[in-house]
Amino acid sequence: MAPVSEQLEPQGAGGDPAAAATPLPGPPEVEEPRRENGGEWRPGSGESGAQPRVAEEAPGSPGCPGSAAAPEPPEGGWGWVVMLAAMWCNGAVFGIQNSCGVLFVSMLRLFGSSEDKQLIFKTAWVSSLSMGMVFFCSPIVSIFTDLFGCRKVAVIGAAVGFVGLLSSSFVSTIEPLYFTYGILFACGCSFAYQPSLVILGHYFKKRLGLVNGIVTAGSSLFTVSLPFLLRVLIDSVDLHNTLRVLCILMFVLFLAGFTYKPLVPNTKDKEGGKKGKFKLPPARKICNFSVFKVLSYRIWAFGIPAALFGYFVPYVHLMNHVKERLGDSVPEEVLLLCLGITSGVGRLIFGRVADYIPGAKKIYLQVASFFFIGLMSMMIPLCKVFGALVAVCLFMGLFDGCFICIMAPIAFELVGAQDVSQAIGFLLGLMSVPMVVGPPIAGLLRDKIGTYDVAFYLAGVPPLIGGAILCFIPWVHERQKLKERAKPVDGETTEKMLENESTLVSDMTEKPVKELDSGF
Repeated sequence: MAPVSEQLEPQGAGGDPAAAATPLPGPPEVEEPRRENGGEWRPGSGESGAQPRVAEEAPGSPGCPGSAAAPEPPEGGWGWVVMLAAMWCNGAVFGIQNSCGVLFVSMLRLFGSSEDKQLIFKTAWVSSLSMGMVFFCSPIVSIFTDLFGCRKVAVIGAAVGFVGLLSSSFVSTIEPLYFTYGILFACGCSFAYQPSLVILGHYFKKRLGLVNGIVTAGSSLFTVSLPFLLRVLIDSVDLHNTLRVLCILMFVLFLAGFTYKPLVPNTKDKEGGKKGKFKLPPARKICNFSVFKVLSYRIWAFGIPAALFGYFVPYVHLMNHVKERLGDSVPEEVLLLCLGITSGVGRLIFGRVADYIPGAKKIYLQVASFFFIGLMSMMIPLCKVFGALVAVCLFMGLFDGCFICIMAPIAFELVGAQDVSQAIGFLLGLMSVPMVVGPPIAGLLRDKIGTYDVAFYLAGVPPLIGGAILCFIPWVHERQKLKERAKPVDGETTEKMLENESTLVSDMTEKPVKELDSGF
């Protein structure tokens, strides 16, 4: 299609002067040809022409690079099916991970011996390694998602997770579980999980906070129901057959991955041209470290992991702590039920609230959530009765849901839609370190001291520190935006641009008036 300027020329040069004089000159027609560099419009450009042009040449949406245009998210349609599939993904992955307290007690009974003085420390590595690997693989998953698209990565990840969980059901000692459950199963979960976050940005924009809340509530539904199911299954058919039953969840997740239909062409189709021909993009596009140039993202990416050193400790050790403190007669699974219910409520409520909080100020929700999570962790050793523990878990779950559901919306605010996939990937990768280290350290303290009290007190300190660090992000982000607006041109250049523009506009509007006065 010819440029706009070439289309307008024949109207005045085709030998029919009346045709040139018929439409009255107006700013939109005069300014429309003045489009420059990649859809950017200089001051004074017509509004009617600017927006469609920018929309046509916008960069591709995350997870499906190489697209020439990013279509407007449909805010529904097939997106609701994608939302349900992503919801199942969150439920299957984190429902199993968050129910690790029940599996932990069963592993202690099945694989432990009274002579092993570091039994709790060794067994805690299985669950913490699994949760940590889910996040550790995230930067790699981001690269694969950008190269091959959300659907392929999610389907292959679910298949790997299925194999890892199935192979875990055949082990007879604790050591092989480090690989089958802690690495293989967790890596598969990671490859299945992250595309479920990225694909939502393809189908939703205005409702992204609400949809993220609904999707992440899937893990709460599974966290509520799985502990009771696991307890019944372990008592009835032992741990090995219970893991085989859990493989059904991963198989359904494998099928759900096929629903992640991309809205824009994949890199393979765009760059290869022919089917089966694939060309790797440059290395700097594969590993997009440019997101770390954004100061507000850097603070966020290191502040969140700093807050998470004690985050996973209650999920792993709370069940065993209750057994030791209150005895076997207490239904400790009720605590996971409370965590799951209020976490789901928190995700739905705060996911919707986040849609009404402008820009990077959404961070303040995470600051509040870390403050309460840290406080509740410190209160666990102070609870002498079961009812008090229930109340603590209700509050902890509520703010856990708040922290999780707004991670993706905050990433979109800090780095933009084009870089969000790898921004989330790098963040989750950095989160893996405290996720892995926290529970084994708590187990080691329990083995040395003989009680979990010190471990839970210390687990509440990092969230308070991390929340304090995050408080600076909205201020830093606002300063960055002001700098970027002032950076492209200095005062002298701006003055010259405005002077040239006013001259050009006056010349182009006065010429047709003179022609009308001369009798045309």
